[in-house]
Amino acid sequence: MILEIIILAMIAAFLGLRLYSVLGRRAEHEEESIPQRFDAGDGQAPSPAQPQAAAAVAPARVIALDGMMPAVERGIREIADADRTFDLPSFMEGAKGAYEMVLEAFWNGDRDTLRELCDDDVYEGFAAAIDAREAEGHTLENKLIRIEETRIHSASLDHRMARIAVLFVADIAAVTRDKDGNVVAGSLDDAIESRDVWTFSRNVAARDPNWLLDETDEG
Repeated sequence: MILEIIILAMIAAFLGLRLYSVLGRRAEHEEESIPQRFDAGDGQAPSPAQPQAAAAVAPARVIALDGMMPAVERGIREIADADRTFDLPSFMEGAKGAYEMVLEAFWNGDRDTLRELCDDDVYEGFAAAIDAREAEGHTLENKLIRIEETRIHSASLDHRMARIAVLFVADIAAVTRDKDGNVVAGSLDDAIESRDVWTFSRNVAARDPNWLLDETDEG
């Protein structure tokens, strides 16, 4: 009887050691980091927005630049490398908003807003046009119907000065009235397509995060 108890105890101890071995190894594996979808070696292509290698201490940001011309892509990457706060989608949203605000300010003769959004040369051009319009007693009754397309036209980094030109394709209804309120040009019923290339600039070494409109041209 005692012999049987000893044998059973030895069998139980043996099974316990085997069970611990299996469960212990499984627990160790479960504590290991689980490979993510875009980790290297899982057979998946890396995401355009994720760096391929995690070995670097501070991997460079990867910006999705699908469909851009090589020169434009190179310029955007140089700007992003020089300015670690630069975010392309945010810039494009800001450029679109600036386009709308500058147009409204110019149409309404709002010099203060133009001064905040434009550099000196562009501001002086807008102010001179407003002065001439007011001298004739004309007012603008324009309306931005929609922005059809917003696309980067060019990008460059000259020392610390970043410059990005954006093409805006928009539908605008334009009316000019004289001092008596009579329509002298345009119609609110017929929107026309406007193609503008506006260049925004910023010193990437400056604390001010704002970009200024420093050039306007037709697209």
